[in-house]
Amino acid sequence: GIVLVAINPYEQLPIYEQDVIYAYSGQNMGDMDPHIFAVAEEAYKQMARDEKNQSIIVSGESGAGKTVSAKYAMRFFATVGGSASETNIEAKVLASSPIMEAIGNAKTTRNDNSSRFGKYIQIGFDKRYHIIGANMRTYLLEKSRVVFQAEDERNYHIFYQLCASASLPEFKDLGLSKYFCL
Repeated sequence: GIVLVAINPYEQLPIYEQDVIYAYSGQNMGDMDPHIFAVAEEAYKQMARDEKNQSIIVSGESGAGKTVSAKYAMRFFATVGGSASETNIEAKVLASSPIMEAIGNAKTTRNDNSSRFGKYIQIGFDKRYHIIGANMRTYLLEKSRVVFQAEDERNYHIFYQLCASASLPEFKDLGLSKYFCL
């Protein structure tokens, strides 16, 4: 099948707006320029036509924007399925992102906030192809980073956040004082 390769242009481009979603909606793959919305439209059409589950694999280097690409695909599904305003599914599915980033992101030589997680996002649709729910599973990819990091890199952010908060009264309630940063 088709694999989406994320490439971060390092600047905001107006290629993910609502009008672009509508431009790709209903089009056949290859009729328009390659785009995440073209891949999402193809998966959406095949799901509706064949009544079979579909998968989109997003690949790319560290910092390429794979997580952001997944958000754009969810926005596309919510918009073409008519459920964007009803459910705000993109926000709900990714609501845990700041917590997940604190626990699973690290500073690498190429990216200050590099996710060390693989993400599997499963989106559920009803019989009218409206999004009815979703869940996100995460897989820790680099356990070695817990005990070792390369020069100019930094461990998972959560360790630094816990150290920075060690003097706060709430920290004692966590029961970590004897193990952490003291």
